[in-house]
This record gives sequence, C-alpha cells and structure tokens, in this order.
Amino acid sequence: MSVSRAQVIKIVSLCIAWYAFSSGNNIAGKTILNEFPYPMTLSMVQLVMISLTMIPFLRLWNVPSASRIPTRYWFTMIIPLAAGKFFSSVASHMSIWKVPVSYAHTVKATMPFFTVILSRIILGEKQTTRVYLSLCPIIFGVCVATVTEISFDMGGLLFALVATLGFSMQNIYSKKCLKETGVHHLRLLVILGRVCALCFFPLWLWNDATRIAQDTGFLSSPSAPRIVALLVIDGACNVGQNMVAFTMISLVSPLSYAVANATKRISIITLSLLIMRNKVTMTNILGMMIAILGVLLYNKTKYEANKAKVSETLLPTTTRNGDLHKTDSTPAVLLQDHFAKQNRIFFSPSHNGYVSQTRPQSTIHYV
Repeated sequence: MSVSRAQVIKIVSLCIAWYAFSSGNNIAGKTILNEFPYPMTLSMVQLVMISLTMIPFLRLWNVPSASRIPTRYWFTMIIPLAAGKFFSSVASHMSIWKVPVSYAHTVKATMPFFTVILSRIILGEKQTTRVYLSLCPIIFGVCVATVTEISFDMGGLLFALVATLGFSMQNIYSKKCLKETGVHHLRLLVILGRVCALCFFPLWLWNDATRIAQDTGFLSSPSAPRIVALLVIDGACNVGQNMVAFTMISLVSPLSYAVANATKRISIITLSLLIMRNKVTMTNILGMMIAILGVLLYNKTKYEANKAKVSETLLPTTTRNGDLHKTDSTPAVLLQDHFAKQNRIFFSPSHNGYVSQTRPQSTIHYV
C-alpha cells in the first residue's frame, strides 16, 4: 500500500515529537532526582497527570467508555496491573537516580529477553531458534556497557532490571486484560493511572510526603519553585509520549513501530550524553549500540517468525481426492485481513482520520 507524502510527513513529525517528549521526560526526571531525591513523588506526579489531563483527549477522540468490569476482575487483574505499574515506575526512577540515563536505557533494552522468557513461563509460548539467537546481541551489548560503565552502581543496575522485568510482565498481562474486557487501550491506561494514584497515595504520604515536609533545606531553597516546575514538565512529557506512542501504533505496522521505538531509545541515550555530559568511553558507547541493534534484530526476527506462522495457517489444503479447497480470497488477502484483525485498527473521519473503533489487541507499551 502506497503512502502519501502527507502521511510520511505526519509520521515523521510524530516520531520527532515522540523522541522529544521521551528525551525531555528522562532528562527532566534525572535533573529533578539529582536535587530532589524522591522517586516515588516523581511517579505519583506522572500518574496524577495521566489520570487528569488525558480525559479531555479521550472525549475529543471519542474513545468509548469502559464497559462494566466485574468486581472480581478488578481484584484479579486491574489492581495487580496497577500495582505492577506503580512499583515498576518507581524502580525505573530509582535506576535513573542511581545511574546515568544512557546506561539505564541500555539495561532496559533487555526487555525482549524478559518478555520471551516470561511468555514461555506464563503463556507457554515457544519461539523459533532464530528468535532466541537474536537475543544474544542484546545480552552481549548490555554486558559490555555494564563492564565499561564509569558511573556503575549495583543498585542502579538492579533497579533497572526490576523495572524492565515489571514492564515486561505488564505488557503480557495488559494484552490479556484488553482481550478479556474489550476496554480501549487508552482508557485502560487512564484506569490504571487512577487506581495507582488512589491505592498508593497513603504509601506516598507515609514515605515521601513526611520526608519532604521535614526537608527544611529543600523547602527554603530558592530552587524549590524550579523543581516544582520541572515536576510538571516531566509529567506533561510523560503524558505526551504515551499519547504519541499510541497514535504511532495506530498508524504504522508493528515492525515499523518497533524500529521507531528502538530509534527513540538511541535518541534518549544520545541527548542524555550531550546534555547531562556523562563521562563515557568508546567501548561503553559500542556496548550501548550493540544492545540497541540487538533489539532491532530481535523485532525483525520476531515479526518474520509471526508472519511465517500466519502464512502456514493460511496455506491451501488438499482433500482426499487431491483437490485444493476453494477459498474466496488469495493467501495474500487473507494474510492482510489476519493482521488487520490482530491489530483491530480501522479508519474513521474523526480524530484526523485515525481511530481504533473496535477492541484493540495491542499491548500497552511501557517505556
């Protein structure tokens, strides 16, 4: 299918906005934590911003309201998902507090490894040998980056791994939740943000709020208003990157989205190195690039494996007389229809021509 120049310009513009929001989110977060070491507060601000500021956009885009979710399902799926989101977010902020943003994002490149292993354990999904082998460059690159990291901190590494593990589990279970409830993915994002903010508000009061109230040095510091402004900017960037990410999902193929996501991580690493001026060696940079290129290789291999699996199920079969079963469509048309059903993406005049009108099958991509 040909892509018009207007669509190309739109996608490129969205990519630039996505990279800018993501980089701003991470750099602002690191700047805040250097002077305001309260990662839980940073997570709470982001959750509140998602819960409040996305409501007008959901109405503007005609995102359907969530159908009635059974009470039992709230306790078995929604609340555990929200808890995982909260603690993974806090762990992610702990990691960029302890180590440079560039290294934290290099460690997060191991998400495909955790996703493959957890999918095998939880869902029983088996991958091809090529998919398993494509994980090797990711692991090798992260190991090289770890060994050569000048500002290495064991706590930062562990928190980054915990955050990546948590985000991988959320990707798996959010897909399950979307399939079982039919809730729109943006609506689910807001629901999880609200549940997180409400459930963990007492924990934030007990842990961070009391410490901030006793931190007279910060409260009397002339930099306090600047930190508050950065908190708002960080939360706005977090909302912006989520909105652009889901818009990208609706516009491009899964492989193109995966490539854009990996490129986004490169832009975050590059900008953080330039702005934060972290000391790095060429070997360290090489390890980061190997890990990111490994992610690209994994996504390409995984996409081809899924495509081959679908093609096998759509191959014409023979009867006992050796005649082919008659079909109304060619395998190419059936394959295209299968991917359309998998993505559940349709086009509508509202929201600039792009709206997900039916139950989405994509996962909520945590970053």
